[in-house]
Amino acid sequence: MTDSPWLVVGLGNPGPRYAGNRHNVGQMVLDLLAERAGVRFARHGRAQAVVAEGRLGVLPGGAPGPRVVLAKPTTYMNTSGGPVSALAKYYGVQPDHVVVVHDEVDIPFDTIKLKIGGGEGGHNGLRDISKALGTRDYLRVRVGVGRPPGRMDTADYVLKDFSATERKELPMLVDDAADAVEMLLVEGLLAAQGKYHARG
Repeated sequence: MTDSPWLVVGLGNPGPRYAGNRHNVGQMVLDLLAERAGVRFARHGRAQAVVAEGRLGVLPGGAPGPRVVLAKPTTYMNTSGGPVSALAKYYGVQPDHVVVVHDEVDIPFDTIKLKIGGGEGGHNGLRDISKALGTRDYLRVRVGVGRPPGRMDTADYVLKDFSATERKELPMLVDDAADAVEMLLVEGLLAAQGKYHARG
């Protein structure tokens, strides 16, 4: 299905209260991608999400990159699966063309990792998406937020804003993650892994 777009989803929780949380870094990346594509988010009629359609990246030879549907679910993180599944159906996107951008506590802050399939690592947003799509075989761009300090509960940690020190580095991390998404779409998973995994 070469004519179907990529579906790129940024995970997070809705509303200003959560906007700066570590858990919302996926949505920060999507905001940057929309800016790069020159498109704006609008509510989707068939799914609990805001979406923006455009093209991302540049193909070899200078042609515009592939068609993408950028999406941010408007549900809470733990119920991200319904909107992702509804959008995949609506746009005719197979799981191997679904890219989920999300926070990852198992890798250090300032690190990007990419993979297809595998476990969800206790990430309830991913678990819900796997259940709704009926497969784990979709692409993930994992944005490292690091482990909680001391005995802090992981759930509390990801629902806190980035620290002052992290906030100085955050624009660079979000920029890197957006680059990783573009590279994944244009050059493929192995090329993107080769670049980003070599760093950390």
